[in-house]
Amino acid sequence: MYSFVEQLKQTQDRVNDVLREHLSLNEPSKLLEAMKYAVLLGGKRIRPFLVYATGRMLGAKDEALDAPAAAIEAIHAYSLIHDDLPAMDDDNLRRGQPTCHIAFDEATAILAGDALQPFAFELIATSEKLTDSQKVKLTKILAENAGVKGMCFGQSLDLEAEDKEIDLVSLEKIHQHKTGNLLRAAVKMGFVCSEYAQDIMIEQALDDYATAIGLAFQVQDDILDIEGDSAVLGKTVGADIQAHKSTYPKFLGLDGAKKKANALYEAALLALDNVPFDTTTLRELAKFVVNRQA
Repeated sequence: MYSFVEQLKQTQDRVNDVLREHLSLNEPSKLLEAMKYAVLLGGKRIRPFLVYATGRMLGAKDEALDAPAAAIEAIHAYSLIHDDLPAMDDDNLRRGQPTCHIAFDEATAILAGDALQPFAFELIATSEKLTDSQKVKLTKILAENAGVKGMCFGQSLDLEAEDKEIDLVSLEKIHQHKTGNLLRAAVKMGFVCSEYAQDIMIEQALDDYATAIGLAFQVQDDILDIEGDSAVLGKTVGADIQAHKSTYPKFLGLDGAKKKANALYEAALLALDNVPFDTTTLRELAKFVVNRQA
């Protein structure tokens, strides 16, 4: 019998093993320990899960998906280290543990985030299971969605919006970049590793799906910032309110935000209707995103 929870756990274990193996090849240092601390601290591993789920659905082998899955998690981990810094969101708790700059120190945390970025691209470049063409495409996808066109741009917009009144369109722009871009990248990376990487129809349907769940993920994050439990979430509840950030519940009300999340869930499922493969896992992932409590 299919179990999404079990599949998620197996994926978490697999990508953790890949990350642990490659990080163990480096000379021991305080910097390396900070990198390991940040990237192996825990987490749902949604982004690598999307790489594996998309690639597997389209016939790609896990061995080919390992490097891009680990790479996108390394980028995500770096973003969390920097996001938690005093100059950014100034958080003390991440995944139920002290944030990297608290566990080590601010300078080491900055360097750990810096080092995780080239580490991500090194994983792709040195993989023996990917073709040169795939490596180029994967590198381009990850760079574009993590940088000034994607996640970093969204983070910049988010910081600029603090203590300001913005509209709903601006809020969605922030989160489409800050959160959504890496989720879209994960799906694209799994797609690129498959033999269907030239199929424009499938690519567009998957991108529509990823765009919907990317925004739904952030809407649910905003809901949990109000209704969540710090012990369950592993991070401080109410941090967005304290930072005077614009959120979906602030614009739409709590009930309206929940309706928004459900509408995005339905949009994600509708997009998958255009994918002529077994989309069970991606559908279950969409359900998980809008119903998660952490």
